[in-house]
Amino acid sequence: MAISVFDLFKVGIGPSSSHTVGPMRAAHLFAAHLERAGQLDAVRGLRVDLYGSLAATGKGHGTFTAVLLGLEGYDPETVLPDEVDSAIARIEESGIVRLGEQLGREPVLVEFGVPDMVLHPLTVLPRHANGMRLGAVGEGGELLDEQTYFSVGGGFIIREGAEEDVQDRLETIVSELPYPFTTAAELLAHTRSTGLTIAEIMLENERARRDEPEVRAGLAHIWNVMEACKNSALERTGLLPGGLNVRRRAPEWHRRLSEQDPNRDAQYWQEWTNLVALAVNEENASGGRVVTAPTNGAAGIIPAVLFYATHYAPGAGDWSDEERARRIVDFLLAAAAVGVLYKEQASISGAEVGCQGEVGSASSMAAAGLAQVLGGTPEQVENAAEIAMEHNLGLTCDPIGGLVQIPCIERNAIGASKAVNAAKMALMGDGRHHVSLDEVIITMRETGRDMSDKYKETSMGGLAVNVVEC
Repeated sequence: MAISVFDLFKVGIGPSSSHTVGPMRAAHLFAAHLERAGQLDAVRGLRVDLYGSLAATGKGHGTFTAVLLGLEGYDPETVLPDEVDSAIARIEESGIVRLGEQLGREPVLVEFGVPDMVLHPLTVLPRHANGMRLGAVGEGGELLDEQTYFSVGGGFIIREGAEEDVQDRLETIVSELPYPFTTAAELLAHTRSTGLTIAEIMLENERARRDEPEVRAGLAHIWNVMEACKNSALERTGLLPGGLNVRRRAPEWHRRLSEQDPNRDAQYWQEWTNLVALAVNEENASGGRVVTAPTNGAAGIIPAVLFYATHYAPGAGDWSDEERARRIVDFLLAAAAVGVLYKEQASISGAEVGCQGEVGSASSMAAAGLAQVLGGTPEQVENAAEIAMEHNLGLTCDPIGGLVQIPCIERNAIGASKAVNAAKMALMGDGRHHVSLDEVIITMRETGRDMSDKYKETSMGGLAVNVVEC
């Protein structure tokens, strides 16, 4: 296990971690690579080829504009939505990419725009459905450099040809971890041999890379971004971009709920949980600043269940600020430990395994986090994660119009409620159950492998073709 909690929870922009955040990171890395190689000043042309799902749904997922921003050196973790809008407007008007401008150097001006990208929606490169090839062309039309990247979900990027180097680095990191694990069985074995909780095991592994105060501060920042994302959505009215004419519901829902339930009565827990999930994913759909948790398409589930934990957990109203901060960190650490299992054994990419890998994984992670905060044993936490995923198996990814709106936004609310219910069910038991989390993860991986490609983020099947766009 070499995946950090900060790999799974990353700040980025919407609407998609694999189709927006990942391609922007890849293009940023390509520009930085040209700079390090001393080739940037010689670039006179660019070539961008997008394959598979990136080409099929790239327009609705913001892939094309994300690539342009990355080539200019913008980073998805730091770029702000206003910067995105102004930069894209400038590129569209001028037809010029300011290559490497955000890398702290003079930009190289290259004529290039979205119409110059070459799309291969029916061609899937061997490594992953989300493939992209970036090339730099010199004065005489010669190819100066070319790199192929794969966006494998959650903003994770793999460069073709770098697999051995990456593997060597991962093995070095793993050797430094006190409690490495790739399966739930290994994770539970660590808890039994040490007496530590799942959150504490994850924290000890994080401490091998950074000081504990840094870990806690980093997770507090993640939570603050989640909260800011929700709050921003509550202020924005009108229609979501993209042409489907999907109206923003979060502000009106918030107004009505605030009138009906001014004191946060427990009977309204589901309505508030739905609202938070809805708000975060409306913000994501509009290209706002979100946290991949573990993906953008499923970004609303963990904030929504964390809202439930901090408002409806027994005694939550009496928590001090310090206790509240500790519980939030424990939630995110336990959720991340489960997220590691999905990355190690299966996938969190909708283009690879369907929405079971996005909403399913997020629901499973959130259930584990909630069970941890509610005092569950490691076995109960694992059981909660298993229940949540077991009832998301086979979930397809069929976004209408290639936009992360229908059914994605409501699906987050349903996934959040499933997570709460899964945690409650697990806590009613003693942790013993017939189906293990590892068995469910393997089943999810195999189901994704058997699933038709038209149900894996291509908008070529399901709701995407049976619902008339309006």
